[in-house]
Amino acid sequence: MSASLGPPTSPAAPPAPARFRPGRFLVARARWIVTAGLALMILAGAVGAGTIDALSLNRFEAPGSPSMAARDALARTHSTGAPNVTLLVTARTGTVDTPRVAAAGRALTAELAARPGVGDAWSYWTRGGPGTLRSGDARHALIMAWIPGDADRVRRDLLPELTPRFTRADADITVRVGGGDEVFRQVMQQARQDFLRAEAIVLPLVLLLLWAVYRRLAAALVTLGIGLFAVLGSLALLRGVIAFTEISTFASNIALVMGIGLGVDYGLFVIFRFREELRRGATVPDAVARTVRGAGRTVLFSGLTVAASLAVLLAFPFPFLASFAYAGVAVVIAAVLGATVLLPAALALLGHRVERRRPPVHAARSGTGAGTGGFWYGAATRVMRRPLLLGGAALGVVLLLGAPFLGVRFGLPDDRVLNSSAPVRQMYDQIRSSFTVEEADALQIVAPDVPAATDPAATGAYAARLSRVQGIARVDSAAGSYAQGRPVPAPVATRHSAPAGTGTWLSAAPTSDRLASDPVGLVRDIRSTPAPYKVLVGGYPAELADYRDGVTARLPLVAALIVAVTLVVLFLMTGSVLAPLKATVLNMLSLSVMFGALVWVFQEGHLSGLLGFTPTGTIEPSIPILMFCIAYGLSMDYEVFLLSRIKEEYDRTGDPAGSVPLGIARSAPLVTAAALILAVSFAAYATGRVVFLQQLGIGMSLAVIVDATLIRGVLVPAFMRLAGHANWWAPAPLRRLHDRIGLTEGPLPAPEDADAPDPALATASAKHVH
Repeated sequence: MSASLGPPTSPAAPPAPARFRPGRFLVARARWIVTAGLALMILAGAVGAGTIDALSLNRFEAPGSPSMAARDALARTHSTGAPNVTLLVTARTGTVDTPRVAAAGRALTAELAARPGVGDAWSYWTRGGPGTLRSGDARHALIMAWIPGDADRVRRDLLPELTPRFTRADADITVRVGGGDEVFRQVMQQARQDFLRAEAIVLPLVLLLLWAVYRRLAAALVTLGIGLFAVLGSLALLRGVIAFTEISTFASNIALVMGIGLGVDYGLFVIFRFREELRRGATVPDAVARTVRGAGRTVLFSGLTVAASLAVLLAFPFPFLASFAYAGVAVVIAAVLGATVLLPAALALLGHRVERRRPPVHAARSGTGAGTGGFWYGAATRVMRRPLLLGGAALGVVLLLGAPFLGVRFGLPDDRVLNSSAPVRQMYDQIRSSFTVEEADALQIVAPDVPAATDPAATGAYAARLSRVQGIARVDSAAGSYAQGRPVPAPVATRHSAPAGTGTWLSAAPTSDRLASDPVGLVRDIRSTPAPYKVLVGGYPAELADYRDGVTARLPLVAALIVAVTLVVLFLMTGSVLAPLKATVLNMLSLSVMFGALVWVFQEGHLSGLLGFTPTGTIEPSIPILMFCIAYGLSMDYEVFLLSRIKEEYDRTGDPAGSVPLGIARSAPLVTAAALILAVSFAAYATGRVVFLQQLGIGMSLAVIVDATLIRGVLVPAFMRLAGHANWWAPAPLRRLHDRIGLTEGPLPAPEDADAPDPALATASAKHVH
């Protein structure tokens, strides 16, 4: 049955109250709004199509850090830098010292050095045959190259042409290409392929699950459409932001994941509220108006909370992490616009075609006139009868699942984030098994202002001290090379004195064991070694250590800002001091389960055989932050939805205990449905060949399931039962402040038809316990 676009035709219909004006505006202009929305979606797709190519490829680096200063000084004073390209040369017959192989190695080094964009190149054959550049069995040797420039230039402009050119084999040698930038170029390529494959699975799967929930194709399509609108709209918004600042390619991943997630969440909430109003006997225009006032307001609160929480990530001074904030806020803007403007207009046109074909069979009603049937009402009632027992049991389970996070070790990413079938991963597996020293990850100790007259003996003594640091195999300097504190034969063609006569630098090659087990400690030991002049320590390990330290140092500030923002926004919504605190604590509990799973699975290596990844014993910190952004946003969605319905019942009845199961009964089914849909969707990312995506898939799936069941189904009613009237308490000054600036409205009129909540989304059924 199609919806009327104007007011009811009955002459007895009363005029619409002023409070319904936003909804009435959308109803009266529904066709125009839907047409404009479709045009806007097409335009956003056209604008956003070029966004992904305009996004930046970031390195794990901390602007302004000592390692970045060392990199700049080394490039400025010596026209070289830490190698970001590595060639593994393997002798087909003989060893790398066989004349034909050696000649091929020298020619290959010269060819690489002559390539446009390559700033410096050296190898085993051009540096006098140092053992650190040759494998133990002498069948492999390394060629190193430094390509100056940012990640975009190196990974997008140069490596796509250089890698296939130098991946070769002839009668004497085989050559494979690697290096830090090549590793993460292949990571980004594989991640994009995995994301596209996952999305090809997720979109039809979400549509199928939405149909199973709604039992109406129109409702399923329009909900998925809101998710697509959020994705395309956010990409279009990011295209504008790119004109002013650098944004990482990971922003597109946030747009895909959060866009679908928020679109499904908001679409479910709005359509369920619309169906509820229709079951109460409202006309389609009135149902749309009531939905906009009730569900629309909740969506706005949810979006405001999520956007504000993500915006605090701008406190990180790294473009890579700031990109999460820009993308998250853009997704929220697009999703809220779609759910509060386009979706109500579409519902005005679809009308009763979004209702279930068969009205649900309602459970028994109590004399209060409120819905008291269904699984969730009964479950909440049982929890509230034994809040300490059942709530304590659920809390114990959550804490147990999150306990592995207490042993988290944040580390540095390497090629093992890729599946073992990746070419660059296979190259580094060969290096790890054949070389004992990580020459490609040598630490660069730069003294850019040392005068030419500096005593070489001081540099030599400093190099000797560095070579005695645990985990350092050899130190090269202008005063010679050292190992274990003693001079060793120096490589030829040393470049450790600046051409202009001012400045020097030293290269400290670490052992594979120390670099794998304690890279941050190694950097710390090098920096604490007394130097005869001011030095800057750089190189890939130092850059990653500075990045990790910068992230972890800002985590307490960012966490405090997120909590503060959440408290303020939820106070404006509820007028309560305790409810926002409870929401924050419960959100953190659900996130602890996700982080516990990350440690148990990916750090400790459980299920590594099933998932096909290689555990390294550490977790790279940026990905958990990305997951925190997404999971916190979705958890806050569920909390706002649940809290808004409980508060609505409390405002209507004044009953602090009775309002909880009623609010849960009206919101938990859709929260559970949303969680089920998103958990299945996120699970698709676990099939990827990049550890980062597998972490996202496993962690997020578990987080939304626990949040929708143990947290919202058990801990929320248990806590609210124990708190009673204190749930909505605020001191007198804050009450007056809320009365003045709060964003609340009076409760909706009591329903004429006291239908129980639609049980279509319930995952089980149970008898109501009175």
